[in-house]
Amino acid sequence: MILSVSNRFVLAASLFAATFSFSASAEAQAAPPLRVAIVGLVHGHVQGFLGKLAAHPEIALVGVSDPDPALRQKYIAKTHLPGSMFFATEAEMLKRTQPQAILVYTSIAGHRAAIEEAAPLHIAAMVEKPLATTVEDALAIQALSERYNVPVLTNYETTWYNSNTAAVKMLEEGKIGDLRKLVVHDGHEGPKEIGVDPEFLSWLTDPKQNGAGALFDFGCYGVDLATWILHGELPISVTAVTLQIKPKIYPNVDDDSTVVLTYPHAQAILQGSWNWPFARKDMEIYGATGYVDTVYEDAAPGAMLRARLTGEKSEHVETAPPLQAPQNDSLNYLAAVLAGTVKPQHDLNSLDTNITVVRILDAARRSAQSGRTIYLAREVAEAAK
Repeated sequence: MILSVSNRFVLAASLFAATFSFSASAEAQAAPPLRVAIVGLVHGHVQGFLGKLAAHPEIALVGVSDPDPALRQKYIAKTHLPGSMFFATEAEMLKRTQPQAILVYTSIAGHRAAIEEAAPLHIAAMVEKPLATTVEDALAIQALSERYNVPVLTNYETTWYNSNTAAVKMLEEGKIGDLRKLVVHDGHEGPKEIGVDPEFLSWLTDPKQNGAGALFDFGCYGVDLATWILHGELPISVTAVTLQIKPKIYPNVDDDSTVVLTYPHAQAILQGSWNWPFARKDMEIYGATGYVDTVYEDAAPGAMLRARLTGEKSEHVETAPPLQAPQNDSLNYLAAVLAGTVKPQHDLNSLDTNITVVRILDAARRSAQSGRTIYLAREVAEAAK
């Protein structure tokens, strides 16, 4: 869901003080704040990060870079952060502020360049979903991460939904039997329709900068969940259909997508769209003996489940238990990874998972363009020979 600008900066007046103040507690004195910097201001999700930063005194924002002077000034005015924290280039910002991690809010195509600047300085990165627009860029990012031994994470809003973790736990505990079918729905009415900022809309609707339209913007959520649930397994086949339902609004990209992933004993159907009547991020997991659905509500996304488990005679609704830190929030997770208490492997945000996500998205894009099924597992195996 795209976060609105309104009310996001109510806390901004205290942001500078919260970022640079020293806690009186012994714990805070023993552990200095994690130094992070923002690269890029064109991604609307940056507003969500800035809005919650004041609630994370263990995180210190030390710099912001974007090449557009008007955009830098816009955020200086909105956040009341000092102008000295804003830089025209990432390189200058990294040199002057020396962060431990960058949070990347460029276009998706800009992720590789941002990491190419940071990784040689042994600075970790967390990018917004998906990791990259091409397999080539994804593999280049992986090579940088391995060469310089720095984490590269991909942030998905749905990682932090209680319901997703609770639903998959039911599956893993055998409460609905073996997985048979996964159906994921993601999207909203459309970026223009919901009023995203012009700098965000510009690259979202550019097939080079975004990778595609709704297929990459929202299809990636389902691909990420499917890859996690299937433990990183490549699908046997990828078949995708995309539509331009609103070509006058989105002339250059798809605005509706359906991707079907086939595995040896299961199927995933992933629907990413800019044509839903309401925003949604929900999924249905069908097992051999039961099912569990996550429920999306604007006021409480990721809080509720609907399920009919093995042996039950009817469906029931329940509240998903809260996630525990550091698995409950992107900043808690980032801090834990850098502290070495969490190893990002085979989870929703890890690099290995997201290399597979990009491979599947690339195959889906090729399938939609060509009208044919892509046999991805075989294709990757043959390329590795």
